[in-house]
Amino acid sequence: MESASLTPLGNPFPCTSQSPRYRCPSEPKKIRLACRRRASPLKATCEISRRRAVSGMVVLGAAASFIDPLVLPVPAQAAMPEPDVIRYRKLDSGVVLEDVVEGEGPEAQEGDLVQFNYVCRRANGYFVHSTVDQFSGESKPVTLPLGGEEMIRGLKDVLIGMKAGGKRRALIPPEVGYISETLKPIPEEFGPRRSLLSHAKEPLVFEVQMLKVL
Repeated sequence: MESASLTPLGNPFPCTSQSPRYRCPSEPKKIRLACRRRASPLKATCEISRRRAVSGMVVLGAAASFIDPLVLPVPAQAAMPEPDVIRYRKLDSGVVLEDVVEGEGPEAQEGDLVQFNYVCRRANGYFVHSTVDQFSGESKPVTLPLGGEEMIRGLKDVLIGMKAGGKRRALIPPEVGYISETLKPIPEEFGPRRSLLSHAKEPLVFEVQMLKVL
């Protein structure tokens, strides 16, 4: 009984890749060439199909990019709330002021005695001095009158108009800062005093909390 010759099966999905085609060693070269010629039109048809599909996707993408977004329905958005206070303002003295907390009670006026805490930093954020200990939280508030020549002018401008419990942040230029070593507030300790006065010729940032208007 003669054995049946093996006949390779064609790829049922001609546009997809397949494993290497089985080839009988006894298959004549002319037959193999004829098979390749018959497969060429089918391969070309697959390539054309791919190109048409890609072209269709490109056209759809381009059409989508030209859709006017104003035509599409947009859900209503809540209006942004307006700020309760004006954050920054510049005084005539050159002090740039920011209201952080308004406070309560009567406003401090020139000539009033006030008690407050403060933190002093350089314009680049470098810590200089504070009346509140950074580790223990203990505070040594300053009590000074808002009048005369005892306090640096820039800080006096910051304190005027503040209420008890209020907080302000201010950039004080050197022209209205520590123009004299006798001006207050000044640390009692030698190290912090020296550190503060060494930066007297540059702008200083004061964060002030009003405790009492006496």
